[in-house]
Amino acid sequence: MSIARPRLLFVSNLFPDAAEPYRGLDNATLLHHLAGQYEIRVLSPRPTLPGGSGKIHRCREMDTRFAPVYFPAPYIPKIGSRFNHRLMAGALGPALTALQREFPFDVVLSSWVYPDGCAVARVAREMHFPFAVIAQGSDVHQYLKIPARRKIIVESMQSAFAIITRSGELGRLLHTAGLAEEKLHTVYNGIDFSIFQPGDSQKARRELGLSPDAPLILFVGNFLPVKNPLFLVKAHAAFCRLHPESKCRLLMIGGGPMESEIRAEARRNGFGDQVQIVGRKNSNEVANYMTAADFLCLPSVNEGVPNVILESFATGLRVIASRVGGIPEVLNHDFLGRLVEPGNLADLLQAFTSLFAESPVIDTIRNHALYFSWERAASEYSILLKKAAAQPRLRI
Repeated sequence: MSIARPRLLFVSNLFPDAAEPYRGLDNATLLHHLAGQYEIRVLSPRPTLPGGSGKIHRCREMDTRFAPVYFPAPYIPKIGSRFNHRLMAGALGPALTALQREFPFDVVLSSWVYPDGCAVARVAREMHFPFAVIAQGSDVHQYLKIPARRKIIVESMQSAFAIITRSGELGRLLHTAGLAEEKLHTVYNGIDFSIFQPGDSQKARRELGLSPDAPLILFVGNFLPVKNPLFLVKAHAAFCRLHPESKCRLLMIGGGPMESEIRAEARRNGFGDQVQIVGRKNSNEVANYMTAADFLCLPSVNEGVPNVILESFATGLRVIASRVGGIPEVLNHDFLGRLVEPGNLADLLQAFTSLFAESPVIDTIRNHALYFSWERAASEYSILLKKAAAQPRLRI
């Protein structure tokens, strides 16, 4: 006789659709690894200006098993900190009520503390269901600096069974803000080891049309101020001025509002022909670029634990990254790369010089990465979610 699986409802704006297949990709990956243990459905509120009807979203083919429902949730930028979670709760409540008739869920998992997690907490008070929330990064280290959001986050998360943080540093910040330590659980994301694995660097360079011997720095991320890509372009130019014979190349995977500024800076500094912006790439393509590169560089101002760092390790690629957020928790040995002070040009140039002069110990780096499996992450999530589902229904 088969045993019924518990029913898990995932609620977050960070979930992919066909037009934005990388939006909240780590959340979707987690759900696919939990699918053997749970029946899963997805509600994805999409922040929309009040009065807007929102776009029509279609899910990726692989996510049809979760029957995701995308719906507009009013959101007021900048001045809406005191009530955006209420606006989202107003849109979420009817969607939850309608879904519960056909899918009587046992527990809710939300991702992105504010407004998503806070909206779930508000609805949970009325519908009396247990829930857990994933803290991803900027929803903690940036939003806790905004007094109105900080107050709402701390008050709302009191009723969560668990807050799952994707780095220990995020947990520390939430605890300092006033949340009980026993509510906070660090679970690192996983890696797809079938995609991210060591390969033949020269073969990858030939396939990508790259020089077989020019030093190659790789950046993977959104072109946003928090990722500090403009600083990396300037650092690359400074290194090229110091070592003109190297013909060092900077290859940037990603996109975002800073792209035109990055291109202009590369032209202005005189090394624009050695900077290549290749746009957004899928996981297989990113893995091939990692195989070709000498190291990954992330000069971020703030971070949680970026998946791209763990994926780099899985390919045997070293990383230079800012000493911020949860990065030092995983980049904790010199054989993995270097930590640098954010915005410190001399520090970053020294790290470039150091890694170009050293040969990577690929197998050792790969072995370090093996801890970060999605199977391990899903198991840790499942333990918490089953405990949450077993709790008496909330009566607040």
